[in-house]
Amino acid sequence: MLAKSWTKTICAFSVLLTMPVLLFGCGAKQQQAPAEAQVKAIAAIQQDAPLSFEYAGEVKGTNEVNVQARVSGSVVTKYIHGGEEVSAGQALYKVDDGNYVSALNQAKATLAQSQAQLSNAQQDLSRYAQLINNNAISDQQYTNQQQTVASYQAAVEANLAQVSKAEKDLSDTIVRAPISGRLDVNDVATGVYATAGNTTLVSLGAINPVYVQFSISENEYLNFNKIFNGNFIGKEVNITLSDGSEYPVTGKIDQVDRSMPNDSGSLTVKAIFDNPDNLLLPGMFARVKMTGETVPNAVLVPQRAVQQLLDKSFVMVVGDDNKSVSRVVKLGPKIGSYYIIEDGINPGDNVVVEGLTKLREGVPLSVTMVTSDQLGLSMDASADSSADSQASSNDDSSSSGQNQ
Repeated sequence: MLAKSWTKTICAFSVLLTMPVLLFGCGAKQQQAPAEAQVKAIAAIQQDAPLSFEYAGEVKGTNEVNVQARVSGSVVTKYIHGGEEVSAGQALYKVDDGNYVSALNQAKATLAQSQAQLSNAQQDLSRYAQLINNNAISDQQYTNQQQTVASYQAAVEANLAQVSKAEKDLSDTIVRAPISGRLDVNDVATGVYATAGNTTLVSLGAINPVYVQFSISENEYLNFNKIFNGNFIGKEVNITLSDGSEYPVTGKIDQVDRSMPNDSGSLTVKAIFDNPDNLLLPGMFARVKMTGETVPNAVLVPQRAVQQLLDKSFVMVVGDDNKSVSRVVKLGPKIGSYYIIEDGINPGDNVVVEGLTKLREGVPLSVTMVTSDQLGLSMDASADSSADSQASSNDDSSSSGQNQ
């Protein structure tokens, strides 16, 4: 009886010892079969890709001047309102002309006096000419009278110049617009004392056409020289305004600076745009887009599909066995929402665009194929930022679902 009891006890103890082993074995088998990663993929495309270049630019007037008085004095009359458009030659201000009227009158009086002296001297010279013919006066007397006439003639000419200057000064008390354009709102009020050539009364700038000024790097300048055979004056450019709208008028490269400022490494370029509706105002932001060469049969993948580590770039593709495969790629230029892939991806390869977070090579995939329209992708660079932000949001939600 005692022997049977010991036998049952040993058997029960053996069963208890083997249970953890069995449970551990089952758990190990479950860990060896990982769940499929939920990802979205898109096929790499191949097509001709026009390279475009974008730069931050600023609208500038084609001709901007600070209007200053040519004579000094207090501003007594203001003919304009700040911000309005004016024509070349239009009266803007009037400077107190009291002193200039007096100066003109004095100059005229001095001129009249010198003209009278000249007239008397010329009459005397005529009499001297008759007298010298009759040997009634010496040659020296006649020569002296000739010099007197010449002296008075010079005085008349000098006084004529003084009258002309006084007339101009009086005329300049009316300050006129040197060009046609729009006035600044920061104009001076009446009563301000204006110093000639020093006090700015108002700023004035032409607003049709206008320049859009931007800068390119030294390498881009050299690249453009190759693309455009050394001259990109006259090449067409387009601009996007700060609200994302496309300006409907195409501009052209009009000016390229002759040098690069010290240590800047950039070259200033100006494109000229017609501005018939006065929509473009100096100081406005504009994103400049210029199209260069076209890359034939380029392989394109979305920028969001590219992962970078140190100096290498990777793209995760869906392998033949439906597992993730990491490919090292050589990146070319950006085209809107895409990269040109120069090596590492073939047309039609399915590249992972969402669910990349913590995704490793060799992981089984549950793939949902998507299109460029569904992802908001575009060859236009303006759509790139919104598409990338949406990608980040979707990728975070995908990774969060996988972690669960």
